[in-house]
Amino acid sequence: MTESSIATQQQLRDPNYTPPLAKAVPLGIQHVLAMFVSNVTPAIIVCGAAGFGFGSNSPDFPQMIYMIQMSMFFAGIATLIQTIGFGPVGAKLPIVQGTSFAFIPIMIPLVAGKGVDAIAVLMGGIVVGGLFHAILGLFIGKIRFALPPLVTGLVVTMIGLALVKVGIQYAAGGVPAIGTPEYGSGLNWFVAGVVIVVTLGLKFFTKGMLSISAVLLGLIAGYIVAFALGMVNFGNVANAAPFALPNPFHFGIEFTVAAIIGFCLMSFVSAVETVGDVSGITKGGAGREATDKEIQGATYADGLGTAVSGVFGALPNTSFSQNVGLIAMTGVMSRHVVTIGAIFLILCGLVPKIGAIIATVPIEVLGGGVIVMFGMVVAAGMSMLSDVNWNRRNMVIFAISISLGLGLQLEPGALQYLPATLKVLATSGILPAALIAIVLNLLLPDELADESTEEVSGGMSGKGSGSFPKKA
Repeated sequence: MTESSIATQQQLRDPNYTPPLAKAVPLGIQHVLAMFVSNVTPAIIVCGAAGFGFGSNSPDFPQMIYMIQMSMFFAGIATLIQTIGFGPVGAKLPIVQGTSFAFIPIMIPLVAGKGVDAIAVLMGGIVVGGLFHAILGLFIGKIRFALPPLVTGLVVTMIGLALVKVGIQYAAGGVPAIGTPEYGSGLNWFVAGVVIVVTLGLKFFTKGMLSISAVLLGLIAGYIVAFALGMVNFGNVANAAPFALPNPFHFGIEFTVAAIIGFCLMSFVSAVETVGDVSGITKGGAGREATDKEIQGATYADGLGTAVSGVFGALPNTSFSQNVGLIAMTGVMSRHVVTIGAIFLILCGLVPKIGAIIATVPIEVLGGGVIVMFGMVVAAGMSMLSDVNWNRRNMVIFAISISLGLGLQLEPGALQYLPATLKVLATSGILPAALIAIVLNLLLPDELADESTEEVSGGMSGKGSGSFPKKA
């Protein structure tokens, strides 16, 4: 090995190193491709839950375009806060920020069927939740003991389970089509199936960029098929402005107890997950542990990026785990590479026509993509749970948490006599499951953990690693 190659390897592990532009630009765009679909999907899901019309002739269509546009723009802004930073804010690491799936189970009950006016409630919760998230940076390292793999794995699993119904509904034709002959038609499932098949084929039978961008390319394939079948309408694309700036309080802002509590609780979970992503980046890219300063800076940036997003009509931001894996695969630790990707996202967010084109994607095509993505969220949670020592104590905690969390989500009418605020929180699925698991894990005596696992599970065991779950 030559001295120059050793120096290059050392440079690649340095966050402050900038590769030549010919290499840095493609690497930055690759980061964007790896997260692009996941970044804009939550906005489409929330708009659909609120009852926005998906057709290009719908009066709500421009509002959906705006939220998609802001999802791109503020993902870029939040990423710049992480990579460049200012003062103690920002990890100054190659952390890609994007719209979080974790908050969707909280947002859907708050806006379900209430139209555009309900989005103001979300924005109030996002701003307060983001500020709370930033404050967590002061002591995030001291509360990690309360979230072992049993709790974090359960939380990630519940996020996926809370969302899989959305994927099926979209693939079948979307919520507005329920009760009509078109819902669940063979044509709808065929288009969604194309997305799933192409995604799986590219993921497992190709390498490099084709494999990394499998979901995006699967959606493009489904989009082409849908276009050939006459399911795509470009009516409003021509009317979209060529350039537009973010608009403060575009949807208004309203503060409710349910939204504030829900977003603050989910910010706690998101903050802990970000610690795991920061650790994954430093281990995979630089072969070292993350410093306390980096973890604190990342948490501050997470919260601040989310709060600013809420002011301008975008959804909560968080670090994206798929990009953590990309850093380990490429071996390039440069934060400036990710900065280039952030600039690309910002430029996309300033062009409403891009949002308008994304909004023309038929809901059945999106359904095929989110079935894969939400299923992977569940799988990621199960992977975290595989690190748990499945003794009687942990089985009891898991059983009660998932039974009540998932059960109340499936049957919200069981809590019809609760005040509206408590009902929204209790039927979200993820919040009751997470809180029950955390409390039981702290209160139940450790003596039960010493009992033989074989008495209960027939010998299935494994030591907890203390690792943190990957995000969606």
